[in-house]
Amino acid sequence: MNRKVFAWGALYGALAGIIVVALTYLGERLFSLSFLPFDIFDWLARILPGPLVSFVIDLIVRLTGQLNLGPTASAAKQIEQGIAIIELILAGTIFGLVLAGLGRRKPHSLVLYGFYGGVILWLAAILIELSVGFPGVATGTLPRIFSSLWLGLVLVGGGALLGRLLHDTYMQTEGKPDETAGAVLSRRQFLYLIGAGSAAVVVSAIGLALFPQEEKAAAGVPTTETGSGLPEIGAFDTSGPAASPPRNALDARIQPAPGTRPELTSNQDFYRVDINTIPPQVNGNTWQLKLDGQVENPLSLSLDEIKARPSTSQVITLECISNQVGGDLISTALYTGVTLKSLLDEARMKPNAQALSVKAVDGFYETVSMQDMMDERTLLVYEMNQQPLPVEHGYPLRLYIPNHFGMKQPKWITHMQVIDNQGSGYWEDRGWSEQAIPETTSVIDAIDTNQVSSNSNSVPIGGIAYAGARGISKVEIKIDDGAWEETELRDPPLSPLTWVQWRYNWQASPGKHLVSVRAYDGTGKLQQSTETPPYPDGATGINTKNAVVLS
Repeated sequence: MNRKVFAWGALYGALAGIIVVALTYLGERLFSLSFLPFDIFDWLARILPGPLVSFVIDLIVRLTGQLNLGPTASAAKQIEQGIAIIELILAGTIFGLVLAGLGRRKPHSLVLYGFYGGVILWLAAILIELSVGFPGVATGTLPRIFSSLWLGLVLVGGGALLGRLLHDTYMQTEGKPDETAGAVLSRRQFLYLIGAGSAAVVVSAIGLALFPQEEKAAAGVPTTETGSGLPEIGAFDTSGPAASPPRNALDARIQPAPGTRPELTSNQDFYRVDINTIPPQVNGNTWQLKLDGQVENPLSLSLDEIKARPSTSQVITLECISNQVGGDLISTALYTGVTLKSLLDEARMKPNAQALSVKAVDGFYETVSMQDMMDERTLLVYEMNQQPLPVEHGYPLRLYIPNHFGMKQPKWITHMQVIDNQGSGYWEDRGWSEQAIPETTSVIDAIDTNQVSSNSNSVPIGGIAYAGARGISKVEIKIDDGAWEETELRDPPLSPLTWVQWRYNWQASPGKHLVSVRAYDGTGKLQQSTETPPYPDGATGINTKNAVVLS
């Protein structure tokens, strides 16, 4: 047998994988159908052992920071998406090799083998889609049927086409003594496939440009433009136990050091970490929140019905438990919603109630303790920075629980059930912390050596410190091996649930220096200086930065 057939099988299979990527991308862009590579990636992330998934997450976050690839959240998602596409192309390559091997004895049956192989892949794809809940596909039976049929057309048709190409290659290599003639025909077929794949990608790009936002808005999904606003600090109304200080108190604070991150994070810049390569698309017009279980009065509420209830707004800081020391997986925004306690009071919990099980459309789940259920600061959130909750951050409804890492804050929630046991959580079941309480952390954002004047060596240094709901009482800074010096806090913070900006005016001397920072929480407890990785309880350690002061 001509070994070149295996090489052509691998190449044909890889190109078939590229075309499947392009065609399913086209379906996703034009008709909100399943995008197969991402769905397979999400499925693998759900079934692989928790320690392995956690190791990959930590590795991606670490590499993103070390290679300076940009904001960690967005860069990590792009890496995940790239891996997903490569996985499918590799699967196509393997399929091509398998068909090449099957054609060794019966080359005339290769089209049939390719067809049957495509059917097997299609059935596997349907099982995967059912497992992950058809992410990106509108809720309802009919959209899922259309998406399944489209996957069948792409996979079964692609398998038969791949079989035909390998059949022709066998005929050329075995039936013609002139190998050059056969190779020319094979290369021509190869070029045809490249042209078909390229055309599919171009059509997909056109679909992306022509159909992006209007159909989503009609389906009750907010477009990306709605999530870009940033309210003016002090111009918003907050309420409840986490209400912001009066505007005159905020206006009287010190100015942050140049280069310090904004006190409020825009929706576009707010970090995003979840179990999906692309966020679920939920139709807000038909969505319902169910609250049942150990309650006397089960509830089923539309988004409008939830919004009609008394609202609470509070500024909060959220941090991902995967955040490295000094990392950027931490953000602050104004959240608006209804208190969880008010809905639970309306549902009237039974005496045997112990916790709340929360489920989301993407398969994520979490258990809320009774203490957090009764906390007036725990919100069911539908607005972020005075805009509809963006799709990426949980539209139409997400849960915020104070004093916990983001891993315990479900997005895209659909069902809440009061239970008579303690329950479990998605990330807890994979080995992460059960309590997930943020560690005290402090970060150097900027050392502005450009501010040094001819008359003064004062260099402004600034950053943030955060300790969950415990607050920050003091931040200290150290230059080289000197003593720890107290900084100025931009006090009061925007709310009791946010980070605190700090500033230090350093009387700098020329040369290279190492700057370190540490913080004390609201109880006066000093942050841990020992370096530990994010898994399983969150990273600890001292953040440092190098500074060069010119003479």
